[in-house]
Amino acid sequence: MYADSAVDVVVITSIPETHFDMCKAALEAGKNVVVEKPFVPTAKEATQLIEIAKKSGKLLTVYQNRRWDSDFLTLRRIMSEGHLGDISEFETHFDRHRPDPPPNASWKNVDAPAHGSLYDLGSHLVDQVYACFGNPKKVTGFVGIQRRSVEGGAADSHTVLLHYEKMLVTVKAGVVSPEEEQLRFWVRGTKGSFKKFHLDVQEDQLRLNGMRPGDEGFGVEPESHHGTLITVAYEKAKPVRKTYPTVEPLTYVDYYKTFARALKGEGKVPVAPEDARDVLRLLELALQSSKEGRTIEV
Repeated sequence: MYADSAVDVVVITSIPETHFDMCKAALEAGKNVVVEKPFVPTAKEATQLIEIAKKSGKLLTVYQNRRWDSDFLTLRRIMSEGHLGDISEFETHFDRHRPDPPPNASWKNVDAPAHGSLYDLGSHLVDQVYACFGNPKKVTGFVGIQRRSVEGGAADSHTVLLHYEKMLVTVKAGVVSPEEEQLRFWVRGTKGSFKKFHLDVQEDQLRLNGMRPGDEGFGVEPESHHGTLITVAYEKAKPVRKTYPTVEPLTYVDYYKTFARALKGEGKVPVAPEDARDVLRLLELALQSSKEGRTIEV
């Protein structure tokens, strides 16, 4: 395949430990590359691939598709409109109630480099935070197993604290969360707060409902899942509560539209590999923090 001159782009969706060799081979063969997250197991490998891409003159991008989630896009709009003021606390969750080990083994549940909850779900959540705020000052990580442990099983849960100068970000994914509705975002600032339950609908629509991008209603969230915005006009004013409609997303299709434009020289790749490299570094620090029981400076 790499030798086929008719192939312009290679899309890599295999398990994480194969990403480096596949990306390297594709880039050195003169192919543009889209690679699934997590990018590669280590930030060092990511830096190597970035240099190879530069030398080859080919595009390299990572499929951090949850930058196109409707809930995340809604939150970004709320922040850009100034409804929250200066943010003091930012919580992002991917919790589920799955206390029993999964019946079928997958790479996500096997203890190996870049496997487990932190690299599977944390790579999405930390990437969204990074897209908004860049690198934090410090990282504190708690990575472990909540469900009944299985020999050779990977960590299934994590809580990561990202310390910014005047803001604390909590990144959390757990599998023991018996709630009627799972919290997705809770963001608080000097002028308001935003709370959102439920996940973006695109993955379930694709995986469970048989929908396809372009189908009517694809990516559109039911009104019952819209978030709540509470604002305070001035000090001592009574908070005003309202439902904030979820934006209709560009959907994950826009990732590929952006990449297609980049191939034609009409813009940047949808997710810069440098961004994905920086996110990997934060995941590495979170894991190190958890193992050593200390907060680590970035």
